[in-house]
Amino acid sequence: MVAGWFATGALLCGLGVILGAFGAHGLQSRLSADMLATYEIGVRYHISHALGLLAVAWAASRWPGASTTAAGYLFVAGILIFSGSLYVLAITGIRWLGAITPIGGVCFIAGWVALAVGALRAGG
Repeated sequence: MVAGWFATGALLCGLGVILGAFGAHGLQSRLSADMLATYEIGVRYHISHALGLLAVAWAASRWPGASTTAAGYLFVAGILIFSGSLYVLAITGIRWLGAITPIGGVCFIAGWVALAVGALRAGG
């Protein structure tokens, strides 16, 4: 699973860069300043948690277990829900998507807690 988490993290980092460039070059003239800022927040959390998946891969190589695996899945879910909802909200203006964004934030928090638990359970 180590290689899978690392590959997923690397691919999601690359996607984050693509989406960031799209926001900076393709959306700058099409979105209001507020919506562009919302989009950029999605990119920031997307890339930082894709990097978190690289940490999950490293942790899984040292401390394999359910908590470390859960951290990876939670980071992916957070990227999809938190960042994804912000991307769609910014581009479409569909406001109700803002209501699900915090669910992704909870996934991010739970992922970091799970990663810490995985390390502590292993005696790291």
